[in-house]
This record gives sequence, C-alpha cells and structure tokens, in this order.
Amino acid sequence: MTSNRRQVAQSKRLAIGSNPGRNRAHNRRVVLEAIRLHGHLGRTEIARHAQLTAQAVANIVDELLDEGMLIETGRLRAGRGQPPIQFAINPDGPMTAGVEIAADHMVGVLLDLSGRVRAQAHIPLQNTSPAVIPGRVAHEVAALAELAGGGRILGIGVVMPGPFEVEAMSSVGPGMLPGWQGVDPVPMIGLATGYPVSLDNDATAAAVGERLYGAGRRIDNFCYLYFGAGLGLGIIQDGRPLRGTFGNAGEIGHVAITPRNRTALYGPDGAIENFVSVVALRARMATAGHRIDTVEAIEALYQAREPALLDWIVEAADHLAPAIAMLENIFDPETVIFGGGLPDCILEAMISALDPLPVSIAVRPGRTHPRVLIGQTGQLTAALGAAALPLLDAVSPHLSTAPAPMHLPSLA
Repeated sequence: MTSNRRQVAQSKRLAIGSNPGRNRAHNRRVVLEAIRLHGHLGRTEIARHAQLTAQAVANIVDELLDEGMLIETGRLRAGRGQPPIQFAINPDGPMTAGVEIAADHMVGVLLDLSGRVRAQAHIPLQNTSPAVIPGRVAHEVAALAELAGGGRILGIGVVMPGPFEVEAMSSVGPGMLPGWQGVDPVPMIGLATGYPVSLDNDATAAAVGERLYGAGRRIDNFCYLYFGAGLGLGIIQDGRPLRGTFGNAGEIGHVAITPRNRTALYGPDGAIENFVSVVALRARMATAGHRIDTVEAIEALYQAREPALLDWIVEAADHLAPAIAMLENIFDPETVIFGGGLPDCILEAMISALDPLPVSIAVRPGRTHPRVLIGQTGQLTAALGAAALPLLDAVSPHLSTAPAPMHLPSLA
C-alpha cells in the first residue's frame, strides 16, 4: 500500500509530454522543464524524460534554439558512437519581469530563463491609482532592463492584493488597492509597457516564488501565509498553485478566526487580517507612538524590544495558531510557510510564539518538516513568483495564469 502511494505521488510530480500536435505548446514547456531540471541534456535524454517521440523533441529543440531559449553546450562523450549534442537553457536569452504592487511600494525583478535575478528594485509609492501605476510599471521595467544590459523580455508578471472582482468584501480588511475595484490592470499595463501582461494575486504569486526559489523547492504540498497589507494565503497542491474559479482561492484574511487566547487585548473575534497584517501592526504601533513605514523600522523596534511590538507578536500568534490548525485539517499540507512584508526577525518570533500549536491532522510521527517554516526568499518572494507567470504564458498558453491547473517549472 505504501509503495503504491509513493508511485502515485511520484507520478503527480513528473511533467510528461503529449504527442498529439494540438498539445505542442505544452510539450515545449515540458522540454524546457526537463532541461532546467538536469542542467543539460541530449535529444534522446530529453525524449526519455519528457516521454515524447524523438521527432517531436527534435522539432521543439530546433524551435527553442531559433528563439534563443536554448544553446548547444557541446557533445557528451560516453560510450561508443557519435557523442550526443547537449542542450542547456540560454542564460543570455530572453528574460521575464515580475512586479509586485503593494499599498506603499513596488518591487521589481528581471529574471533570465535559468532563474537568475538579473536586476531588482524596491520603489516607494505614494499613489497606487490606475492613473499612475501603468506608467510607473513601464518606467521601472525599462530601468530594470537597462540595469541588466538589455535583452528581449518575454512579458511582465504583475501581482496585486485581492480579492479580484468581489465587491461585497471590499470593506473587510485592506482588500484591493484603492481605485482598482472593477478595473482590469492587464490591458492598461500592457498598453503602457508594450509587453504581454499576466496577473495574479500577491499571496498566490508569493507561494509560486517560494516553490521555485525558496523553502518550497522540494515540497509539493504547502500553504503559504503571506503577510502583506492584509493576510493572504497561497496554496501549492501537488506542485501546482490552487487558484479557484476567479483566482481568489486563499482569501484567508477575510475569515473570522477565534483566537487561541480569547482574553487577548486584540479585541473581539473578526476577520483575521484586521489583527494580523502589516496594516494591523502599523495601527498598533501608531497607538504606541511609533511610525513604521519600512521593514528596517520594524526591525529596529524589535531589536529595542519595544513592549507594544512584543505584545503584538504574541497576540498575532494567538490568532494564527487556530488558523494554522484549520489549514492543516483542510489541505493536509506538508508544512505552512510564513513570508511576505514582515522582516524575518518578526516571523521567527511569531513562529516561536505559536508553541504549542493546536492538535490537528498534522500531529503525526515521522514528519520531515516542522509544521511551520519561515520562507527563504524574503521581500522578493511575490515579485519572483510574478516573473514566472509570463514564462508559463509564453511557453505554454493553455497553462497560463487563467484559473486552471498548472505544473510549476523548476527554475531553480
């Protein structure tokens, strides 16, 4: 029984090709994924890993060479006969841009196809309205491209706070950025930049970023709690982001949670992001006479052992503990990962304050990961995930950012 489960789990993790011509776009992505995973491969090895015919692989490899996505790396000498030509991802080929638009800042990254960060920037924002953001994105992407020395950009991935296209919840917690209700960012940013644009919510993109580049690289099933203006949830299930019908899966910030310590100073039960989020922390610190507009300011208060901040960490953990048990019981993840707009020192202290967590189905012997982990990609997490979106669109349109199952490519 255990052996069968392992075989099923392994089959879910492997992306394989499909030989009918109508699936050519999918096959291109599978070929790229196989080469990324192994560094360099010959055509025969690509065909074996992707489970495609030799002719299909030959045609796709030729296309990807012509498009500058692959390069030849010479011949691998092994055994008798003509050594096979090896192919690798072109580190100087096309790039993708990722832009995270938050309530008071923008984070931008430029990645090559191997997943290397070619340029990055953190830009403060005073105005996040639709009248301003498209032009700012265009300006910053152009600046990133100049920093990277130029090169072809496949597209731009943009992430913003959600929920999308939901009016009834707009007054619960921070919600969407002001002015964006009923406005589609994709055509506006596409017109301003001249590039194809992919859109996702910040928590899902952050989970993708953590899966590709951080603590989730070797974890197929995890929940990612994203501490932004509000509190978001990204869900990776069998290596794929779970998006929901309209891209709003994981809006945990709008869920009412009964805190573990019902006598907490935080007030009555209610939407959890009203108590646990960057906005909630700023409001709490403001009552104590502190203004925290930057991550560095939060870190400084923590190093000074500011009592109001330490109290907030404990009370935030009281709200998060039952939420974590709920996620474990619903999704059965391997772990829950913390990340987003709070500094690592706060996240680490919050995780320590969770102990003891409520009993859930996650309490079992032989765990390979702690129930809660801190993410590894820091403030770039959402932007890194955003930069993966246009690659998926460009290489495999039917596996795009629309709410459909996707197998994440391993760009790390």
